[in-house]
Amino acid sequence: MAMAIRVSLLFCILFLFHAKPSFSIFGDEVGLADWHQQYIGKVKEAVFHTQKAGRKRVVVSTEENVVASLDLRHGEIFWRHVLGNNDVVDAIDIALGKYVITLSSSGGILRAWNLPDGQMVWESSLQGCSKSSKSLLSIPNNLKVDKDNLIHVFGNGCLHGVSGIDGEIVWKKSFESESIEVQQIIHPSDSEVIYAIGFVGSSHFEVFAINARNGDLLNKYDAAFPGDFSGEMLLVSDDLVVALDATKSKIVTIKFQDGIKFEQTYLLSDLIGDSSGTAVLLPLKLQGMFALEINGFKIFIRITGEGNLEVVDKVNNATVMSDPLLLSEGEKAFAIVQHDDDGKIHLTVKLVHDWNKELHKESIVMDHGRGFIHRVFINNYIRTDRSNGFRALVVMEDHSLLLLQQGAIVWSREDGLASIVGVVTSELPVEKEEGVSVSKVEDNFFEWLKGHMLKLKGTLMLASPEDVVVIQGMRVKNSEKSKMTRDHNGFRKLLIVLTRSGKLFALHTGDGRVVWSLLLPSLRNSACGLSIYQWQVPHHHALDENPSVLIVGQCGQSNDAPGVLSFVDTYTGKEISSSSPAHSVSQVLPLPFTDATEQRLHLLIDQDQRAYLYPRTPEAVTIFQREFSNIYWHSVDSDKGIIKGHALKRNSNHDDDDEYCFHSRDVWSIVFPSDSEKIIATVTRKLNEEVVHTQAKIIPDHDDDVMYKYISKNLMFVATVTPKSSGEIGTATPDESSLVVYLIDTISGRILHRMTHHGSQGPVHAVFSENWVVYHYFNLRAHRYQMSVIEIYDQSRSANKDLWKLVLGHHNLTSPISSYSRTEVVTKSQSYFFTHSVKAISVTSTAKGVTSKQLLIGTIVDQVLALDKRFLDPRRSANPSQAEREQGLVPLTDSLPINPQSYVTHSLKVEGLRGIVTVPARLESTTLVFAYGIDLFYTRIAPSRTYDSLTEDFSYALLLITIVGLVAAIFVTWILSEKKDLQDKWR
Repeated sequence: MAMAIRVSLLFCILFLFHAKPSFSIFGDEVGLADWHQQYIGKVKEAVFHTQKAGRKRVVVSTEENVVASLDLRHGEIFWRHVLGNNDVVDAIDIALGKYVITLSSSGGILRAWNLPDGQMVWESSLQGCSKSSKSLLSIPNNLKVDKDNLIHVFGNGCLHGVSGIDGEIVWKKSFESESIEVQQIIHPSDSEVIYAIGFVGSSHFEVFAINARNGDLLNKYDAAFPGDFSGEMLLVSDDLVVALDATKSKIVTIKFQDGIKFEQTYLLSDLIGDSSGTAVLLPLKLQGMFALEINGFKIFIRITGEGNLEVVDKVNNATVMSDPLLLSEGEKAFAIVQHDDDGKIHLTVKLVHDWNKELHKESIVMDHGRGFIHRVFINNYIRTDRSNGFRALVVMEDHSLLLLQQGAIVWSREDGLASIVGVVTSELPVEKEEGVSVSKVEDNFFEWLKGHMLKLKGTLMLASPEDVVVIQGMRVKNSEKSKMTRDHNGFRKLLIVLTRSGKLFALHTGDGRVVWSLLLPSLRNSACGLSIYQWQVPHHHALDENPSVLIVGQCGQSNDAPGVLSFVDTYTGKEISSSSPAHSVSQVLPLPFTDATEQRLHLLIDQDQRAYLYPRTPEAVTIFQREFSNIYWHSVDSDKGIIKGHALKRNSNHDDDDEYCFHSRDVWSIVFPSDSEKIIATVTRKLNEEVVHTQAKIIPDHDDDVMYKYISKNLMFVATVTPKSSGEIGTATPDESSLVVYLIDTISGRILHRMTHHGSQGPVHAVFSENWVVYHYFNLRAHRYQMSVIEIYDQSRSANKDLWKLVLGHHNLTSPISSYSRTEVVTKSQSYFFTHSVKAISVTSTAKGVTSKQLLIGTIVDQVLALDKRFLDPRRSANPSQAEREQGLVPLTDSLPINPQSYVTHSLKVEGLRGIVTVPARLESTTLVFAYGIDLFYTRIAPSRTYDSLTEDFSYALLLITIVGLVAAIFVTWILSEKKDLQDKWR
């Protein structure tokens, strides 16, 4: 038998050597269970670079403060830079044929980037002025590599002359002491004079003539206008601007180089002939022409050589015009894009000076799901017959970007995904079972056996290169990660994301592709604050119903403006219905109740704290009335420093016919003193999404004492700071700063815990899970970031553990707990230093709550770090006992460790990271993670390793051979052992 045991151990060692434990991933495994997508956002400015030398590209700036260079052939990103929320891009241009010049931060920072690779060449900080003003950039068309040829920048009340070679500030002219509000800076070609023009008050026009080389003031003159200006001004030529009077009924042309001369024209009576309407100047740069919008139309007006105005054309409001393009012959052209009812767009290119001459005209079939065109930029190229061809870069209503050329869409980018405002998940349909023939089963078995034999050859390094290719193909095929049905592990889902443009996307978690998209018709052409909620989540007994989501739009300028509701099927991407209720929507409360069709009940709270029940059905009212007395909610007014608790009172008298409207009453309120505390953060637990596996925690070294978690869905974490420290870090001294945190019961308004961090300030990022909250802030005294943890326990349940009551069943630990019972609680807390600034914090969630928790921290470098919750255990001590070590307690250190291998995003970045969403898989060990910002990233993580599954490339053939070998070895050694025993007995 000893020989049998040795042989068995040998086979076990061989098996363990070939098995692959899932501790981490290898470099070639990146991308198998995760995906990363890069975007730039909605384009607001674009400059083409299509010279013969080098690759053709377009340089863009976006509303997400991204500067990027795109390949004109395929739309791919050559390079990009994300400047951040506090560094808004004001203007962009190309200088010297090799530099991309960007002006940002309200005219405070000027940068030059190398055009081919995007490396920064120089940066100039244009400081010293603090007057609020427009940001203007002027780059001469004939700028040469010469120290005397300058880039002119106006911002913060100062005009700068900056060298285009090295960014040196050659001169500065301050307008802070002047009363003028500069509207334009004009540098005529082949002139050494730059003009700064603008309004003084509402009735004076002023001109400054400045030497473009040294910044000396050459001349200054102003003139009073008989009426008042509306504040808008548009440059028409190097010596002429147009403006509107205060009533916006007159056009005022102003010549300014040889003195100031005003000419007025009545817009309605003299030009258009309409009797009413308010005009708005359109910011187009048409030489000798301008455009304005009135009564739903856009009107093009030319200024003749004699200074007269004549209407050239009148088009509908949906028409979009491009800026002029300088052609090779010295002529300027521009593009007009119009929509028709057949889903086509018509692109027409005309000469500026000859409106009737059309250089180019084409029609393109456009997807209705992209909406209308918002911006268009054109570029020309020379055809083989030496004529001009044109390409157009268009920005759509859904923020997507398309390149049109020769009547077709060359490429498109879904850059609306860079502005996600909400995420929910949806299960995929259940795969339908179909009959399977015996022959198919046999074929599948032989394919399975063949595949595992190939994997065995690969494991033993006996596979040929052809076998390796087959193995990789089978690996991708067998993963089935992109199928449109559910999998038994719960990895395949739909991510339903809502973007700022009002467009919904369904992304497949397998590969990140767009399954469907929908530009919501009910939310178009309106400035709405959007949010998304789960509406209908059918279970197995209601699979005839498709899941759906609710999109709520809080539209209008005022808080009492009516809302918009839209219901969308998540399988088909079709809008089921939409409505525009008469009431406003200031808060949405998903309730933990569903009707017979699995529709979740929601309360929509208006500005006056009236509650409206949805869905508006008798069944929903019946369910709601049963739970009427148990429905509470709270509201936070950060500006006034007030938190209030609300409960339902009775049916509303606001509308006697509306049985779904209910009044509310204030149950409690907490008013923070405005002179000492300002609310900067509030966090609650995830509603109806988190599963708690156990309510007890054993405390070692205390006779294995048990503490019971205080688990309540009604807890809220609140962070306040002193008003002086509510700004940026460093704006207040440590003695002036303090951070106060609260744990508040939102049903009774009871403050369960209060703690003060002296010498600390925000920003505060927090996450609430089970009975603990973790929050991140800045310690001014230590000059370091900190993370603190608070755990709250139910002291009343921990103190009452009579053994006889437990035996007789008189001590029921599962009995309901009321927020009004004044439960005794105890808290434990601890603080640690943390290396990084934080953008977002989330926590992993699993199906049963058994797996250990990990914090997912979005760092300032736009990566996601996974940090084990054990490092944020308040019971940590410098010398833990043996029993504490057995429980996994980590010795106390003053800083939280950061393992480079713990970055969920690997070496990738999620630029502009804004949120991290976690979703439990059906497999208890695994959490699905989706991080979004300007980029998107998705992956699967196992906080406690994949203890309940085998890896996808696990060799079942090797396992089978090992088992067979073990059985054979045991049988052979048993026979040999029996023979040996028999021989020993005959001796």
